[in-house]
Amino acid sequence: MKVSELREMNVDDVKNKLEEFHEESFNLRFQHASGQLTSPIRLRQVRRDIAKAHTVLKEHVLGVRALAGGE
Repeated sequence: MKVSELREMNVDDVKNKLEEFHEESFNLRFQHASGQLTSPIRLRQVRRDIAKAHTVLKEHVLGVRALAGGE
């Protein structure tokens, strides 16, 4: 997911997306541990998506950049 897509969302949507990323990360790690992971690249992508979402939320909290939906 692109950072610009996250910035177009409001705060609640970004938080929900972050929860989805964490859940997907857990499932991928579980698949990796059991040897059933089909796409190891997806692990890295999800970790980066989590970092992007945290960055966008932190920007909003610090007032560096406003998210859609205002707050």
